Amino acid sequence: MASAALGLYSLTLPHTPPTRRAGGIKARDVLGLDALALMKDRTFFVFVLGSFLVSIPLQFYYALTATFLTEVGMTSVESKMTLGQVSEIGFLLVMPFVFARLGIKKMLLIGMLAWTLRYVLFAYGNTGPLVWMLYAGIILHGICYDFFFVTGQIYVDKRAPAAIRGAAQGFIAFVTLGVGMFIGSYLSGLVANAYRVEGAVPHDWTALWLVPAAMAGAVLLLFAAAFNERQSGEAK
Repeated sequence: MASAALGLYSLTLPHTPPTRRAGGIKARDVLGLDALALMKDRTFFVFVLGSFLVSIPLQFYYALTATFLTEVGMTSVESKMTLGQVSEIGFLLVMPFVFARLGIKKMLLIGMLAWTLRYVLFAYGNTGPLVWMLYAGIILHGICYDFFFVTGQIYVDKRAPAAIRGAAQGFIAFVTLGVGMFIGSYLSGLVANAYRVEGAVPHDWTALWLVPAAMAGAVLLLFAAAFNERQSGEAK
């Protein structure tokens, strides 16, 4: 029903055909190669590099959390994990106010810090007295996703010239959701196998979660030192 309603609503939106370009469409336009020119800017390069590197430990959450919560004894795992999507909606609503106060760099750093904190909470939480740590790690998804991915999309939109904004957004999505998370999926499997143990809980989850926590923390420090928001101009 919701999809049908959105489909009908889309028919009421104004007609917005793509802007015609002088000289017609070329192969490099279709492939989005013009977006690579943005990499010549040091600040944008640091942003792309940091986004790529942090996407690797990010994938540990998507690949392993359901298994982790099940193994440690949490029930109704799927419904508990939807709390992350609820928090995502909540933080989307407050993002404009927070963004105006903090700016791009602080928003991205908070997002990276949230990923690090989430893994630490998972490492030391349990389904007993420390179950709140597991819930906190799940609810942090709003900050983890919105402050990192959504803020990153806003930054790309501000930095890229209007003619290549679509290509630039596609490029950063390829780097993060494509290459970064592909590597993260492979690496998370290796780490999960490395921390298999004998017993009722077949993984040493404390040690396992500290691996992506350390990775995300290292990227956080690198990004904090190298990314200079003041050197980042906005394209018109």
